[in-house]
Amino acid sequence: MTNAIVSEQHTGNDEDIFPVVDPNGEPFGSRVLVQIRRPKQKKGNIYLVETTTKTELDNTCVAKVIAVGPLAYKNRNTMEPWTEGQWCDVGSYVFVPKYGGIRWEVPCEETDLYPGKVQFALFDDLNMLMTVKDPRKSDTLI
Repeated sequence: MTNAIVSEQHTGNDEDIFPVVDPNGEPFGSRVLVQIRRPKQKKGNIYLVETTTKTELDNTCVAKVIAVGPLAYKNRNTMEPWTEGQWCDVGSYVFVPKYGGIRWEVPCEETDLYPGKVQFALFDDLNMLMTVKDPRKSDTLI
């Protein structure tokens, strides 16, 4: 990072919102593979209808970096690393664009609180907007 001041990231157990699931692929070139934060399917004792959780998932911009392509954060002509370094690493929490990227869903174990699917997305390295300190504190953008 250049002159940005970033405090320590959240280090809690986030397997409920980012369960370990195989995305069934790795990024080429300058792409970054992220897992979109899973929305809750229950608020209190009330189950939300599927369209509500789907809308929340589609509007969520908080993600966890799963893999970084071999050309990401490198000068495309010289293959030298960027002078400011990588914007994010595997395991980082990031804010990604609401629209854009290639998105797909993979089934996973359903819990009482979370649906049985995970959404992955593939973005260009330039599309990582910022790091997120605590993925649980960032609301869905609408």
